[in-house]
Amino acid sequence: MEMAKRDPYGRHGLTWVDRVGVFLSRRAILKHMPRAHELDILDLGCGYRASHLTSLRDIRGRLVGIDFQICPELKGDSRFSFLEGSVEQGIVKLEAESFDLVLFISALEHVWEPVQVLGECQRVMRPGGVLLVNVPTWRGKVFLEVSAFKLGTSPKAEMDDHKMYYDKRDLWPLLVRAGFRPSDIVLRYHKFGLNLFAVVRKPPRNLQGDEIVAESR
Repeated sequence: MEMAKRDPYGRHGLTWVDRVGVFLSRRAILKHMPRAHELDILDLGCGYRASHLTSLRDIRGRLVGIDFQICPELKGDSRFSFLEGSVEQGIVKLEAESFDLVLFISALEHVWEPVQVLGECQRVMRPGGVLLVNVPTWRGKVFLEVSAFKLGTSPKAEMDDHKMYYDKRDLWPLLVRAGFRPSDIVLRYHKFGLNLFAVVRKPPRNLQGDEIVAESR
């Protein structure tokens, strides 16, 4: 089942709660992204203004985002390329092993079939690549819904579109079913336990599958 069509994140601006969340996610991204001067980066559910991609605009390499709608100014910027549509529709159009870093920040919770999309993430990652996932936790659900439905400090439509919340025991098996090895998955809570952050690596080619056996003979 595809993600229902909705307004992309940030189209109507960001509340102060959103801005704090984006700042903390950006800090985690910078901490865990590969250390290289040239990276091909994919941002799934990048948002109307692609805030994480634009913060990485000085990195050499391709910067690709997927979301339902992108602001015209960014679409006209040659440093970026975008696919407009759902994450499910867009990622299947991308070539295998074509990205060094995949960002899935505050978007997996909007997806009906997370294992399928995480499997596509594994497919498009190069050996040695990194997937960074940020999702709201069940503890965060309470805060987010109070913020959205009672205080008006978070977008109500975003919360109404959530399909799932995640703790470690929820996200870890999905990543394994998608093809990632347990030894390559690191999960930690952040944002005061309101979010879960995953750093998932795809092993270099000479450490994958049967090649380990072949090299040991």
